[in-house]
Amino acid sequence: MLKIAMAQMEVVPGHPDVNTATILRFIEEARAKGADVVIFPEMAVPGYFLGDTWEQSAFLRDCESYGRDIIAASKDITVMFGNVAIDWQKKNNDGRVRKYNAFFIARDGELVQPDNMPYPYTIKTLMPNYREFDDTRHFFSLQKLARELGTTPSKLLSPVTLKIRGQRYRAGCLLCEDGWSDDYEFAPFELLEKEHLDFYVNISASPYTLGKNDKRNRVFGRQAREAGVPLFYVNCIGLQNNGKTVYTFDGSSTAYNEKGDVVRTLPEYEEALTVLSLAEMKDMAAEPESEEKDIAHIYRALHYGIRRFLENIHMKKIVIGISGGIDSAVAAALYAKVVGPENLLLVNMPSVFNSATTKGLSQELANNLGCQYMIIPIQESVDHTIKQLEETPMVNLGTGSETHLKVSSFVAENIQARDRSARVLAGAAAAFGGGFTCNANKAETTVGYSTLYGDQSGFLAALADLWKYQVYALAHYMNDVVYGREVVPQGIIDIVPSAELSSAQNVDEGKGDPIKYPYHDYLFRSFVERWQKATPEDVLEWYKAGTVEKNLGCEEGLVKKYFPTAADFISDLERWWNLFTGMAIAKRIQAPPILAVSRRAYGFDHREAQNGAYYTRRYRELKAELLAE
Repeated sequence: MLKIAMAQMEVVPGHPDVNTATILRFIEEARAKGADVVIFPEMAVPGYFLGDTWEQSAFLRDCESYGRDIIAASKDITVMFGNVAIDWQKKNNDGRVRKYNAFFIARDGELVQPDNMPYPYTIKTLMPNYREFDDTRHFFSLQKLARELGTTPSKLLSPVTLKIRGQRYRAGCLLCEDGWSDDYEFAPFELLEKEHLDFYVNISASPYTLGKNDKRNRVFGRQAREAGVPLFYVNCIGLQNNGKTVYTFDGSSTAYNEKGDVVRTLPEYEEALTVLSLAEMKDMAAEPESEEKDIAHIYRALHYGIRRFLENIHMKKIVIGISGGIDSAVAAALYAKVVGPENLLLVNMPSVFNSATTKGLSQELANNLGCQYMIIPIQESVDHTIKQLEETPMVNLGTGSETHLKVSSFVAENIQARDRSARVLAGAAAAFGGGFTCNANKAETTVGYSTLYGDQSGFLAALADLWKYQVYALAHYMNDVVYGREVVPQGIIDIVPSAELSSAQNVDEGKGDPIKYPYHDYLFRSFVERWQKATPEDVLEWYKAGTVEKNLGCEEGLVKKYFPTAADFISDLERWWNLFTGMAIAKRIQAPPILAVSRRAYGFDHREAQNGAYYTRRYRELKAELLAE
């Protein structure tokens, strides 16, 4: 009776020594539990998102060396693991040494070669080059290898025959994307399906994205059911990044029986090992489908991501500027759970435009969290800066003439934001021995509703992949579930969102931000997260057809409520599109790293060029037509 262990491990990117130690520990645990086979994730030795570390030959040699340690540890147990494979005699298309994303199988100190492969490992066939993935930059695919050898992938892709305790088992080995072939010309799973297999194994390094696990259960469950054999999906946990965007890996490794039922799921964001009997899987009861709300998964991703990010940079103390608004309040509640209230300093920095209401709510939030708290008024320093700028002569060294700068009300707003971040928070963080946060949400990030060197500053933008409605949902979830009491004051949830940088944003008079979040959250989302991204042309087509709310997914009636005429609607659309494709790009390039949870996060996941706003010919025709009515 074959016993198969699924080893869900934390993979630390760029540290094969650490990862190999973890693998060896799990091999011993699997052996002690009587497992015949133990499965580890894709790229379990080196990690996956490494940037151009893949170009370092010394690093590649280390990965090979640690791979040999794993092979040597396979006495009396079959070890399946992901590592980079190198053919030092061949080149990639970039002229560097040939690298494969490979699936290794070792038994009794030897590698087990797939039936038809020219190497003693399975090579990844499908190379994702979308979103955060950039595989063909570094790795040579099975498809390319087949062309080079004058054959086809279908002749190279083959099962691995395992001989265990006198029995023969045929396993279909897939690497992550090989199981997601709907949009490819080639389907590795379907080719292996013809080989009369005993089970499939999909080793993955799959970042968390909201809703991905449900889709994977549908896709992989269907594959197992149609093939009529079990499928083991083994994913890693951990935190990996490609510079600008930070991804959590949630694990959620899953076993599917031959009926396609989910019979075992490992917990999110925890290392774990489970052993299943292959023969007994068909009779195992299906696990009930999770009824958890999306916001619960988002909270766990953020909490884990923040914690591991701080551990990676060795930061233990956090400073947050709180305004009495929802974004900074949610950030404070999140970080308090991660670092503890004793290591969290909240700083309220009022000016003459901050109301007694928001100052009181800031105090209430700090009291609820029981953290460190400071109030540092900024009006005196803001006035001093404005006075210096206006009264200091500006000398033209070519003519000798003197003029003076004039600080507009808009510039004065920016001075406030920069004084808070660049002076107060940066200084407080240094004195406190920590870092200060960027509390921007995704709507603000989309249109650059922030100040460079001001509230856009910080070491991490943990909320910048959440729309405003998700920030509110997170506030409710933390109050109701995480803390079980009101930590984020109801008054903060109820108050109109406002930057309070001028009298035009007086919250006591119901005046707030220019972004109408119930509508603009969804409009901006269509610019970024739709697979076929929306443009002003698409939006005007929907407006003409009366289907804007339906296509955006927002509440019915908002278009008429906010925009009585076509001219109003078009003016609003162009205002935000010009910002989204203009200055906001420059701001996003300079923004802190963003913790990703959505299907499209800013940074490396959403690659941008600073080309300015563009309106298609059809858009201009629609605009003229609508304005003429």
